[in-house]
Amino acid sequence: MAWYGGPCAAAMYHDALGRPVKIQGRPKRIVSLAPSLTEILFFIGVGSRVVGVTRYSTYPPEARSLPRVGSYVNLNVERIISLAPDLVIGTKDGNEPGAVRLLEQAGLAVYIVNPRTVMETAETIERIGEICGVGARGRELGRKLRGRVTRIVRKTASLPRPLVFVQINIKPIMTVNETTFHHDVIRLAGGRNLAAGLPVTYPRMGIEAVIQRKPDVIIISSMDTGGAYERARREWLQWTQIPAAREGRVYLVNSDLIDRPSPRIVQGLETLARILHPEIDWGS
Repeated sequence: MAWYGGPCAAAMYHDALGRPVKIQGRPKRIVSLAPSLTEILFFIGVGSRVVGVTRYSTYPPEARSLPRVGSYVNLNVERIISLAPDLVIGTKDGNEPGAVRLLEQAGLAVYIVNPRTVMETAETIERIGEICGVGARGRELGRKLRGRVTRIVRKTASLPRPLVFVQINIKPIMTVNETTFHHDVIRLAGGRNLAAGLPVTYPRMGIEAVIQRKPDVIIISSMDTGGAYERARREWLQWTQIPAAREGRVYLVNSDLIDRPSPRIVQGLETLARILHPEIDWGS
């Protein structure tokens, strides 16, 4: 990163695509191109500067009333341009490259991030804080998140690592391999991902295959804490050949906490660590 001029002058940054992005002073009108980025912007204290968000940007509650600019995979370029942002923040994993190019061609500053792990999420928070002019706050928040992660890792380091099956879809049953945030959360929480070595990111897996692998814990990732996902949880409990079912260790976990590179992913990590290692005195 190279700075030019005084505190209100333009600065040049390099984003996750390796592109130089020139940002003029302290951004006052920001458009977020993913729900996770919306969360980060509010987390670092610049939510009042956000003028547009994508569909499903529902956290924090204040984001629900902001103008929508399409979904993060299907952006409304014209709508974004009409909001006259001085900074657009997007994600490599999701935003359509063609839409990003159109925004650049319209003269907008578009900064792309690409966190792939929990720790990289903390780094992204720091980076966004820097480009939004609240670098000290971003660094402090990133430091605190890393401290919480380190605490979990230290507490679970010497313990047996239970085998975990994560279900992200009901019909068909789908799980996650080692390239996902779910996997990183399982690993840091002191568990082993049952589907880690599979070549497909979100592989389908039949009940028989799960029974054969004998997971110690089953996690059902869902924003729906009842309904079909609760029925799925009860159905797993009937398969007592599986250690997780036999021991009653089948849980519903809010998907926003374990699959989204936002500050709440550390809360998801803490939730999963408590599930996987109830033998630990976690304190408050």
